[in-house]
Amino acid sequence: MASINLNIIMAFIMALMGVLIYRSHLMSTLLCLEGMMLSLFILVTLLISQSHMLTTSMMPLILLVFSACEAGVGLALLVTISTTYGNDHVQNLNLLQC
Repeated sequence: MASINLNIIMAFIMALMGVLIYRSHLMSTLLCLEGMMLSLFILVTLLISQSHMLTTSMMPLILLVFSACEAGVGLALLVTISTTYGNDHVQNLNLLQC
């Protein structure tokens, strides 16, 4: 079971590196964030099933709900930025402008 946990942690680290490397495009960043959330969901589910803790059995579901909300907000921002600026480059955004 330790090799499965190690693989999931490596997937999380690779997704985190993807966020750091491909941060110029919003779509790539959102995909890497979804990979991070998926690996966290699998890791939390495996850890709870291994430890047989019934008090924290709702934690993966709560994490999945927050992941869905994050994906919805991210896609809404992507559509808004794409229609306003014509692309998804993060460097072109001026966030200080009202």
